[in-house]
Amino acid sequence: MKAVCWMGTGKVEVHTVDDPKILNPGDAILRITRTAICGSDLHLYDGYIPTMESGDILGHEFMGIVEEVGSEVKKLKVGDRVVVPFTIACGNCFPCKTDLWSLCDNSNPNAHVAEAMYGYSGSALFGYSHIYGGYAGGQAQYVRVPFADVGPIKIESDIADEKVLFLSDIYPTGYQGAENAQIKPGDNIAVWGAGPVGLFAAASAYMLGAGKVFVIDRLPERLALARDYCGATVIDYSDGKSIVEALRDLTGGIGPDSCIDAVGMEAHGTDVSAMYDKVEQGLMLETDRPTALRQIFQSVRKGGTVSIPGVYGGVLNKLNFGAAFGKGLTLKMGQTNMHKYLKPLLERVEQGQIDPSFLISHRIGIQDVPDMYKIWRDKKDQVTKIVIDPFRETGIEKLRAA
Repeated sequence: MKAVCWMGTGKVEVHTVDDPKILNPGDAILRITRTAICGSDLHLYDGYIPTMESGDILGHEFMGIVEEVGSEVKKLKVGDRVVVPFTIACGNCFPCKTDLWSLCDNSNPNAHVAEAMYGYSGSALFGYSHIYGGYAGGQAQYVRVPFADVGPIKIESDIADEKVLFLSDIYPTGYQGAENAQIKPGDNIAVWGAGPVGLFAAASAYMLGAGKVFVIDRLPERLALARDYCGATVIDYSDGKSIVEALRDLTGGIGPDSCIDAVGMEAHGTDVSAMYDKVEQGLMLETDRPTALRQIFQSVRKGGTVSIPGVYGGVLNKLNFGAAFGKGLTLKMGQTNMHKYLKPLLERVEQGQIDPSFLISHRIGIQDVPDMYKIWRDKKDQVTKIVIDPFRETGIEKLRAA
């Protein structure tokens, strides 16, 4: 089969590799019909997530048709159409039984690596380094899905792939980001980042009762989606104006009730601290750039909530944690507990409450993927989301005019 392989920092290639096989009786083999490039994949591409190995198959947003099932799989059969969550969970441990699916005790065969870095291991992830299990990802024509009776959700209607594909990660991730913001009716919510997760967080914030949502970004195409599709008030930080002051002005001097960091470890900024972060990260004096978090700690109102769906991998410098303490903030964060959200969010899509395909800007074939990683990283060509047909060789379809 053909697959997208990580070959080193800034380098991905399409290789012909062995087809996946059933390794455990609870496995299924999926023929991928659609997959996507996630913003989190750029952390791998840019070399910020350790334990990647040359030849690792990338991708954790995918769906497809069941081709084969192991002897103990009871809920799936050959021919079923499914979306697979990016977190891998066993369904039987304490975290899984308490809806903390992303903290599964049993799915990561390399748990000792994560324990050495973080104290404990969370769940395994598809296509996301050997810290998280070394499982092959779904930017490929076929993939092995472990715990097949636990993760995949069947799509039993004829709804288009592109409307349900993002149940695999970014839609539930944005929704959990909004849910973790503890939104009360009429609240003012600020979202840092109008990438896919930020856009879904903004849309979900309104679903959960927010009065006003403010979205901060610098790219016109993203800000347009936040404004026109999500109904948010947008703030372009590239003009150098203070985000903290802008949000105070928009909230009567109080600050947002909750702030959502949908950016994470590679945040950009225009001030001195942002430039400092870039230098320190380049020298490995810190692993992550907390530009968005600094602004959030200053912006959120006293007693407010900070939700962090953006990915962080390690150590942050010059973060004013005293501000969080002094203001009595609540912080909620972590990988998405995907399995909790699949059914209710699928129902929202089927009922027409949201069409997640709104953010797709490019459809591509598998041979186009290496070039599109560069475009995605550099935010060129008005890119907002890239969907891959792994059985199409090449051909880029751009959905929005320049």
